[in-house]
Amino acid sequence: MTTTLFPDHRPTWQTESHELLRDHARAFFAREVTPRQADWARQGHVDRELWNRAGAAGLLLTDIAEKDGGGGGDFGHEAVVAQELAYAHDSAFGFTVHSTIASHYINAYGTEEQKRRWLPGLASGEKVVAVAMTEPGTGSDLQNVKTTAIRDGDHYVVNGAKTFISNGTHCDLVVIVAKTDPAAGGKGISLLVAEVDNNVAGFSRGAVLEKIGMHGWDTRELFFDDMRVPVENILGEEGSGFAELMTQLPRERLIIGVAGVAVAEAAVIETIRYVKERDAFGKKLLDFQNTQFVLAECKADVYAGKALIDDGIRRQIEGTLDAAGASMIKMWATDMQCRVVDKCLQLFGGYGYMMEYPIAQMYAASRVQRIYGGTNEIMKLLVARSL
Repeated sequence: MTTTLFPDHRPTWQTESHELLRDHARAFFAREVTPRQADWARQGHVDRELWNRAGAAGLLLTDIAEKDGGGGGDFGHEAVVAQELAYAHDSAFGFTVHSTIASHYINAYGTEEQKRRWLPGLASGEKVVAVAMTEPGTGSDLQNVKTTAIRDGDHYVVNGAKTFISNGTHCDLVVIVAKTDPAAGGKGISLLVAEVDNNVAGFSRGAVLEKIGMHGWDTRELFFDDMRVPVENILGEEGSGFAELMTQLPRERLIIGVAGVAVAEAAVIETIRYVKERDAFGKKLLDFQNTQFVLAECKADVYAGKALIDDGIRRQIEGTLDAAGASMIKMWATDMQCRVVDKCLQLFGGYGYMMEYPIAQMYAASRVQRIYGGTNEIMKLLVARSL
């Protein structure tokens, strides 16, 4: 995909390493991902082999240390891969959940033994990881999760249910947010890693959830019924889970914003291509002033978004991105994404409502961006606390 329709803008964090990875990821996704979108939408998940191929291509855990099996890069490498997925019109591959988000709970809070045990398999694609936060009755209110993990000798006994879990079909590891001390509120939350690839007793996967969009994105409910998890699988200390979540969530919100701006950019480019080819009333759609004005607004929005995202990536690499900054990025970028994709779809007319067109798939997939990772209303509260 070309981005020459936008002003030449080189991010301050971008190096030759990022550019090489971008070219490599673009070729990989064009070959392995874009042609399979319809198939994956029908089956409700990507092919399991895609994880292995992505790992073999060096596209997973790009900013995890080489000694732990990762690529040894920085957050910019993860962002490049996420952007290229968006440019490839993907709405099925749970890359960001596995590589950018869940693996970093292990990387940040795991012991050296835990990292040696789990991270190399996640980098190779041999293992797939999910993170189980959301519950049917709690949504964004993580302090009030009901799932419990009560210690019994050398194990925690886990009971509860999680919903909207990405990578729920293929996951071999699940980072579970649970109460190890139900009476302690947020201070009683801990993070456990459950190894669920060997028919663990007490663990079950619900049916694939039917969503408005992202039909190929692997999303299920997960259930725990007296599931036993070894005590050695806790991340950090008992009761430290909420602080660990709050520390890692800015990273999650930033990558959501990264993907949001990239999807909006892909929508604008796809729409410009269409209006240059489509005739109406004896001339090209692009020749109508309304079309020109709408796309001019969309182009400006995306360009502003690219600058915002690049600053967020720079700050994340430097270690200075805070909760309020990430919340502003996630809120603005995803609102812009939905606004721009909607405007672009309108220019397709009736064809924009047909799921065979990428713009329709982008429209259906974009709506959840304002919900997961913390709703945009929660983002406003987090920003307000910094005023």
